[in-house]
Amino acid sequence: MVRVAIAGAAGRMGRNLVKATYLNQEAKVASGSERPESSLVGVDLGELCGEGKLDIAIVDSLEKSIEEYDVIVDFTAPVNTIANIELCKKYGKQIVIGTTGFSEEEKQQIDAASKDIAIVMAPNYSVGVNLVFKLLEKAAKVMGDYCDVEIVEAHHRHKVDAPSGTAIGMGEAIAGAMGNELNDVAVWAREGITGERTKDEIGFATIRAGDIIGEHTAMFADIGERVEITHKATDRMTFANGAIKAAVWLNAKPAGFYTMTDVLGLNDL
Repeated sequence: MVRVAIAGAAGRMGRNLVKATYLNQEAKVASGSERPESSLVGVDLGELCGEGKLDIAIVDSLEKSIEEYDVIVDFTAPVNTIANIELCKKYGKQIVIGTTGFSEEEKQQIDAASKDIAIVMAPNYSVGVNLVFKLLEKAAKVMGDYCDVEIVEAHHRHKVDAPSGTAIGMGEAIAGAMGNELNDVAVWAREGITGERTKDEIGFATIRAGDIIGEHTAMFADIGERVEITHKATDRMTFANGAIKAAVWLNAKPAGFYTMTDVLGLNDL
């Protein structure tokens, strides 16, 4: 039984992660944290998330419950996630990272930490999205050299980073299959007189509106035909369930950097 701590447990995603852990027969809710200034510090984690009393009070730092858990699941913000990585390094814990919007320097910190602790990091923990990544690699190898590639993503009004980590992951899958680095071919936005698109560019478009949980489409467009690969999420539990699946899988793994491709064994298909 893997003992799981949820960072940002009272947030939209945090509450779903608590529920997913509670429902997973191989995992146990062991701790949860919130910002020190939050009025929810001290509240019972189970009652807050609708799972009944768990006798687990929300703490303002996961260091205070360090003996209670094996792995942290963190879908918060880069500065908080980096702090939790340092906590894991200090005490020999593991971490599942769903946070997006990291700087290049922060990504290097995460990569360096994976030499000391086991980390799963993915832009999206949905099984369907990770299958889409593999499908995009195949589509890019067949159609990428003669089609225009565009990625469109939509999320709720509260999302603070753009494009989404999932959209970037889609772009990386396509660019990598074509032998390119995404930063060399990405066009993150268009405005004004842009001129004709170049052959290798991958365009991104972002929508932020209402309560959209997550929609992503990658388009391969030629003259006369177009292939679109789309994923639509209608419930955050699909991400939460995948993240807890990753936490269970990670428990037996040595230090290293892993993705959902590893967790799901997609390279073995």
